[in-house]
Amino acid sequence: MSAFDEYLGAVRQQLEQTAERQRLAIETAAGWLSDALVAGRFLYVFGTGHSHLLAEEVFYRAGGLARVIPILDEPLMLHQAASESTQVERRLGYAADLLKRYPVGPGDVLLVASNSGRNAVPIELTLEARARGARTIALTSLTQSAAWPSRHPSGKKLADVAELVLDNGVRDGDAVVAIPGLDQRVGPTSSVMGLLLINLVVVSAVENATARGYPPEVFVSSNAGGDDHNERLIARFRPVNPHL
Repeated sequence: MSAFDEYLGAVRQQLEQTAERQRLAIETAAGWLSDALVAGRFLYVFGTGHSHLLAEEVFYRAGGLARVIPILDEPLMLHQAASESTQVERRLGYAADLLKRYPVGPGDVLLVASNSGRNAVPIELTLEARARGARTIALTSLTQSAAWPSRHPSGKKLADVAELVLDNGVRDGDAVVAIPGLDQRVGPTSSVMGLLLINLVVVSAVENATARGYPPEVFVSSNAGGDDHNERLIARFRPVNPHL
């Protein structure tokens, strides 16, 4: 089997299996988010390294919720210094300072993505948000999380401190394709799976809130006549969203 076919087959299988296995958790997360939308609250999304892509996926997106606030911190992303971001996400106390920039509180939902769930920043950010009264969701790989020890002094991992866990079904080490003659596997799947899971939560929550008589605010593509509509939403939510 070619690497092309092996990767495509692995992704297809993971997409189908994970969506079915996580359906109840997805529906629970969507219910929480629907409650937040009906109450006029927000979905906050956070991830370090490549996991920060999930925060950007559902933020300021055509067909996406306007009540999404990504928690974005450049030292935890890859474009400034990728290797340093690996060290920053292990730093104790960093999350508390980071969350001071965001008014996460009761009625809000925080989704934290971390494939391993073993580093301090995702763990402590989740704990701080829970202390503020927000509902907390971990998007992680339970397989990889179980394979490695926590780097937090408590010994806990992200899945241990969040109220709800979405398991992305990704294998330990993420990559799935073995190339003959190459020692390392290639073809990670965590981003694909994360994008699926978070969008399933969002579309289900929008359906739920709308059925309850509270259709949420949604962005329209700015390249498909959405400028005026989006500008009204931006003006409305900019005071609480530092990234608009």
